[in-house]
Amino acid sequence: MLASMQAVTTVDLKGVVHVRSGKVREIFDLGEKYLMVATDRVSAFDVVLPNGIPDKGKILNKLSGFWFERMSDIVPNHVITADDLEIEAALGRSYDKTQLAGRCMIVSKCQPFPIECVARGYIAGSLYKEYAAAGGPGIGVDVNGNRFPPGLLNGSKLPKVYFTPATKAAAGHDENISMQQAAQIVGEQTAQKLKDLTIEIFSHAAEMCDKAGILLADTKFEFGLRDDQIVLIDELLTPDSSRYWPKESYRPGAPQQSLDKQFVRDYLETLDWNKQPPGPELPEEVVLETRSRYIQIFKQITGRDPAL
Repeated sequence: MLASMQAVTTVDLKGVVHVRSGKVREIFDLGEKYLMVATDRVSAFDVVLPNGIPDKGKILNKLSGFWFERMSDIVPNHVITADDLEIEAALGRSYDKTQLAGRCMIVSKCQPFPIECVARGYIAGSLYKEYAAAGGPGIGVDVNGNRFPPGLLNGSKLPKVYFTPATKAAAGHDENISMQQAAQIVGEQTAQKLKDLTIEIFSHAAEMCDKAGILLADTKFEFGLRDDQIVLIDELLTPDSSRYWPKESYRPGAPQQSLDKQFVRDYLETLDWNKQPPGPELPEEVVLETRSRYIQIFKQITGRDPAL
């Protein structure tokens, strides 16, 4: 089946200045704006894997667009357009449908804040590891300035939405930091505003997901400044940046059925791999199942087909 689908993992646009490559996205300069292209690359443990997931970038792009629109009443965002016809008109002869259709946004230029804003409604991942290492299941502990109650299992629902910011690492792993450390980096008033926005956006999204039969466990947001105004940037509430769990199979303390990139991480954990580049190639069954889960989460959240 993979023979009939091709993952777009590189993007080469003639006549358009390339600015930078992220793990998934390519950024091009359009003068006063950027072209942001979501490729089908997949990364895990901060390593980009050799093969991608066909149509993954399209799903990420469309789902981000959905969420940016829904959250625009809470905070402005950097999206100018995600319409293929408008993007084709802006690029002219540089537009390549094979590489770009369905996976692009033209966005305004902003100055990103040098922290990631993480919201958590459930305890999982790196937070649970830090909690358990500090003895949290027995006594309750402070982790990076947040007080967590005793008795939490991996995957337990938290008593409130927690704000757990992180540094942005140019290479390697991001590092969880305290609110006080975040304030030292961006200023106290800005840190408080970012925290308030993070919790408000997460709470609204979690409510929408709950109605769709999905638990939003955690997610990360990125914000920037545009004309001295805080705006939401990058991607938003995608399966790459969020943990999504089906409500029907949720069991605290047990492995959760993921509708996100965790499925890839779980497969990689079964391998004898040191989590250093180069990463292993994903087998066809893992690629297809990951693609299927990305499509499923898009359908459940938006109520429509991603039209790939």
